[in-house]
Amino acid sequence: MAFLPNKLVAHVAFKAGGDVYHRLFTNNPPHLTKVTPSKFQSCELHEGTFGTNGSVLQWTYTVDGEVQTCKQIIQNVDEEKKQFSYKFIEGDLLELYKDFVVTCHVETRDGVDYITWTIDYELLKADNQHPINILKFVIGFTKDIETHMFG
Repeated sequence: MAFLPNKLVAHVAFKAGGDVYHRLFTNNPPHLTKVTPSKFQSCELHEGTFGTNGSVLQWTYTVDGEVQTCKQIIQNVDEEKKQFSYKFIEGDLLELYKDFVVTCHVETRDGVDYITWTIDYELLKADNQHPINILKFVIGFTKDIETHMFG
């Protein structure tokens, strides 16, 4: 991955099991529309297969009450490390950012699973806002998924 000059990171404790979280995003991301319908409205596979590097997904999602779309390439899928990345190649966020890559990594410390979301990005213009709202979005849907799993 090319160097992107800005980075935001969130670590979220996840009681419902990091393996389940990783498999949901890599093997069945369309299920997120059922788990968090207020945040994800659609996820369509455009190329490849779910969970495979180089595959392309298109999403419709809602951030701060605004419906947005994006197309992403799946990268760096590592089942052993429970890690994957989505590189944005089209969509609303690319109106503000030259590059935008979101990486998720699951790790276990002291018997607790943590979901780490890292957003690497480059602003198109120096006065564009940093994507704090996207960081809050990923934290929010991570907590929503946990709530859904404990039903």
